[in-house]
Amino acid sequence: MKLLRLGAPGSERPAVLADDGITYDLTGLTRDIDGSFLAGDGVEQVRTALQAGTLAALNTEGVRVGAPVARPGKVVCVGLNYRDHAAETGAAVPERPVVFMKDPGTVVGPYDTVLVPRGSRKTDWEVELAVVIGRRARYLEGPDDAAGVIAGYAVSNDVSERAFQLELSPQWDLGKSCETFNPLGPWLVTADEVPDPQALGLRLSVNGVQRQNGTSKDMIFSVAHIVWYLSQYMVLEPGDVINTGTPAGVALGLPDTPYLRAGDTVELEIDGLGRQRQTFADA
Repeated sequence: MKLLRLGAPGSERPAVLADDGITYDLTGLTRDIDGSFLAGDGVEQVRTALQAGTLAALNTEGVRVGAPVARPGKVVCVGLNYRDHAAETGAAVPERPVVFMKDPGTVVGPYDTVLVPRGSRKTDWEVELAVVIGRRARYLEGPDDAAGVIAGYAVSNDVSERAFQLELSPQWDLGKSCETFNPLGPWLVTADEVPDPQALGLRLSVNGVQRQNGTSKDMIFSVAHIVWYLSQYMVLEPGDVINTGTPAGVALGLPDTPYLRAGDTVELEIDGLGRQRQTFADA
């Protein structure tokens, strides 16, 4: 299934895009698509309601699509997780996952305007596979246990300001947590629809020019390894989001470093998970 949230920021309503191409209202089942919904077998309740034919159809024409998960408790990111991306940025291939946090308030809808921060010189793009946690994960025994705590997957744009990230602080947070810096969606695609998260193509273009074209099979650390690894150091809660890294083709690694400016349009997609499109504006 494809879970989504529709409406103005702060007033989104939960919905599901079914296999018949019709979007159905979920307000009779849940207030929102959030950690409580995921932890409380909400996905199975939606599946049962779809099979029973008890959900009302929604007219989605002209309606804003929000992030498919209400504001997550945390957004955990893994950097340098593709060999080609590490190479293009001049970084060594990491022996352990490079982990950093991103302000959950950065999460916005997949078609929302993204703001270039004041003083920015190096705003960059990153198409990433996002993992959404559906069950509490604490000290998982091994990577094989990761599948049992994953609710699903989504397209994520880990927008980054490279000068803030790499020049102003030894930590990356300043360049990762600017407002609107994490478009997510359009859908939360449930895990049963993604049998192999290591076999997904990721693509991104800027102003119609393709910049990234990679595959999740080239991850240094797999989705299962990342979820297991993180659970050894933090408790992953339902609704948390994990950005799993980006393939080569970011502005930082291109010869002319064509960083983003107001008016630029970025389009990105991942096989089976949908497409995003953002136009950038000045903050």
